[in-house]
Amino acid sequence: MDYRKVKSMKSFKMKKLAAIDIGSNAVRLLIANTYIENKNPKYKKISLIRLPVRLGNDVFSTGKISQKTISNLIESIKTFRSIMKIHNVKKYIAVATSAMRDAKNAKEILDKIYKEAKLKVQVISGDLEAAYILKLFKNNFKSINKNYLFIDVGGGSTEINLLINGKIIVSKSFRLGTLRLMNSSDKNILKNFSKWIKTKTKKIKNIIVIGTGGNANKILKISNILPYEIIKLSSLLDLFKKVKKYSIIERIVKLKLNADRADVIEPALKIYINALEFSNSNKFIVPRIGLADALILSLNKDINTGYDLD
Repeated sequence: MDYRKVKSMKSFKMKKLAAIDIGSNAVRLLIANTYIENKNPKYKKISLIRLPVRLGNDVFSTGKISQKTISNLIESIKTFRSIMKIHNVKKYIAVATSAMRDAKNAKEILDKIYKEAKLKVQVISGDLEAAYILKLFKNNFKSINKNYLFIDVGGGSTEINLLINGKIIVSKSFRLGTLRLMNSSDKNILKNFSKWIKTKTKKIKNIIVIGTGGNANKILKISNILPYEIIKLSSLLDLFKKVKKYSIIERIVKLKLNADRADVIEPALKIYINALEFSNSNKFIVPRIGLADALILSLNKDINTGYDLD
């Protein structure tokens, strides 16, 4: 920020906001200072906490979230609330995605979160999840007038936006994710995803695949590539072979992955590689953004979308 452009600190308005993302593989809390610069919403991260509460392991195998996992989730959310209070957060937004969408006992869990942690959580659709992240991407990336296959891979779902010259042509949410692939024997899940991509992109040239989500960020780090730099398909294939060859322990030690990332990185790579191959793309870019970042941006733009932290 160029503080020389700020006439006085009195005229400079900064809000401390928080976003909670209850995903299929983990739950995240992002706290940020937000402000407006040159009429554009900006934010600076203060704290990012990720806890490996795997809702998807239960949901994608039994259809419900177990009592043990519910207890872990409640404790996580209560801890998040305490951290937000310590940081003096004014407004927050909390959403749950694929696993909670599919859980038969979702309403019971959301009611319990509100009763014990006093936080309101909204279950959002796959389409809305994709829209949040796409807005953040457009806000951060200047070279938008190209052809992009924008893919967000989560534990339980994968959201796709196809952009031609910066305009959305088609969007789709698939019940396909890293944990879902690991817990399902249905071979058509990935096949249907790949077929859809091939059909929708067959007449489009020079597509760049944009990958978001925790696994995409880890792929970026392992590849020793900066955000927005191009990773070629051949490099992803080489990485996939390496990951597949390693045991879980070797992935933790040699690739420096957390235990709850070491098992899901393989199906994540498989999804992204399929996206590139079936769209005839050789360019993969990771902007290193996620749903929590997108929620902060949305809350900064429209404070009424969030809730006061009582």
